[in-house]
Amino acid sequence: MTNKIAKRLRILVAGGGVAGQALAFWLTRGGHAVTVVERFPALRASGAQVDLRGQGIDAVTRMGLLEEVRSQLVDEAGVAFIDSRGKPKATIMANTSGKGRQTLTSEYEIMRGDLVRILHEATKDDAEYVFGKSVDGFDQHFDKVTAHFSDGTSDEYDLLIGADGQGSRTRRALLPEGFDPYWHVGIHMAYWFVPRIASDTNIRDTCMVPGGRQIMRRSHNATETQVYFMMREDSAQASAIHRAPIEQQQKFWAERFVDAGWQTERFVKGMKDSPFFYSQEIAQVRIDSWSKGRVALAGDAAHCASPYSGMGISGGLVGAYVLAGEINRSPGDLPTSLANYERVLRPFVDEIQGEVNPRILRVGMPLNKHAITAFQKATALACFLHIPDLVARISKEERGGDWQLPAYADA
Repeated sequence: MTNKIAKRLRILVAGGGVAGQALAFWLTRGGHAVTVVERFPALRASGAQVDLRGQGIDAVTRMGLLEEVRSQLVDEAGVAFIDSRGKPKATIMANTSGKGRQTLTSEYEIMRGDLVRILHEATKDDAEYVFGKSVDGFDQHFDKVTAHFSDGTSDEYDLLIGADGQGSRTRRALLPEGFDPYWHVGIHMAYWFVPRIASDTNIRDTCMVPGGRQIMRRSHNATETQVYFMMREDSAQASAIHRAPIEQQQKFWAERFVDAGWQTERFVKGMKDSPFFYSQEIAQVRIDSWSKGRVALAGDAAHCASPYSGMGISGGLVGAYVLAGEINRSPGDLPTSLANYERVLRPFVDEIQGEVNPRILRVGMPLNKHAITAFQKATALACFLHIPDLVARISKEERGGDWQLPAYADA
């Protein structure tokens, strides 16, 4: 459903993930002709568990999709810190009071694939989706941008928006050659699925391993369990492995965790049969500008906050809402729209990126057994005294601070 506007723009969105589809939702409601190109041959409705917090929940509510999201939530009751034998030493439960701040587990935990499907269902009739195609380059002109596609074709648009993720090709073309947009925290992560077994509960298990390593297990349905390996490492090999073939990535992670204990053997064995395997360096995208001429960036391409912020998906939804809202407000003046997008959203992005503190992260990834024991004892005492629960309930702000979603006519 669209509204009449003073100027109808032809907009190309590169990337059909969460941010790209959220853009399609709001831009088509503003009356624009939106085409979303996704390099994967079909809707990429896969990936690990994600959550919604604070302003992200507000954004989904304004889309009218909160109840649909509620119907797809993962049952995760809390987070347990376990020892090498799998025995819980401390457990922090989710805050389901409806008041205060979410704990380590959000009240809105959902699989990325389910969220992508919900957004696609809400946008597929209004936006054009083209799968198996990517934007390989573009040329800017005063009154248009010409996009060059992977199939050898080209087309003209009023605006190109790169919503193509942390490794954005669109962003690479906008920035000076050799510029590094990433703020590194020295942590790497891999995740995949294994078959669920009887001992896999609805509590997320976190096992700390000497050497700055961590294993996490969480189960999202009756048959599947998610496995996460995380580690502190600043080596060139660790940074390069994420671009290697999957077989080499799996070998790397298996070797790094060969002595980790707990259920490592089970998890490593399940790598090869997993429906997907993903390896990444934890980093934030920090750049001075999110647009140039008739090309703009959104979501992780513009301001990835990293998984440790707890606001990655929420940030993408909020950013899409603001970018589309400013375009819909002034469709005949794109320079003003894009300038306002940055002015309005930047304080929120600064807030959620600032939540990630490498020193604090390293506390949760100790280097030796003594530090692990000290962490577990301190956490156990805090849980015994109900401190995490009390802090969550009395907190007045979520991770996005007191920043509020602006009001737009189409919201």
